[in-house]
Amino acid sequence: MNKGIEHSRSNYRATQRLVYYLGMQKRRFVIDPDLAKAAKSIVAHAFRNGPIEDIHAGIDCPTCAGKEKYSHISEEEMKSIMKNAVDKVFTLLWLRDNEPEKYRVVVECGALFTGRWDEPKFDFTF
Repeated sequence: MNKGIEHSRSNYRATQRLVYYLGMQKRRFVIDPDLAKAAKSIVAHAFRNGPIEDIHAGIDCPTCAGKEKYSHISEEEMKSIMKNAVDKVFTLLWLRDNEPEKYRVVVECGALFTGRWDEPKFDFTF
């Protein structure tokens, strides 16, 4: 197994144990519509409208399409995707804290791409 994947799974399991230890349990959680809009907008800016769109726009590989055991994103592509996402999220959080009106406008623009997306759910694994 790939060391990176095994390391990620190990970290995920450790996080799950910590959450359980701290007593976070699933409970009814009401989603704030403004927070949901902001979350979807951040994802639109950070992922959907970034380098991943170039990969998504291509045609499926006729040999490996749909086969989970094959990587469909190269290390360079993944690095580009994650770098773009971190930069966008960092900038959006900075705007939220330092230029709230500009942040509001950016969230509204991002929301234009997310009208048919599912509503978010609270992730209790943190």
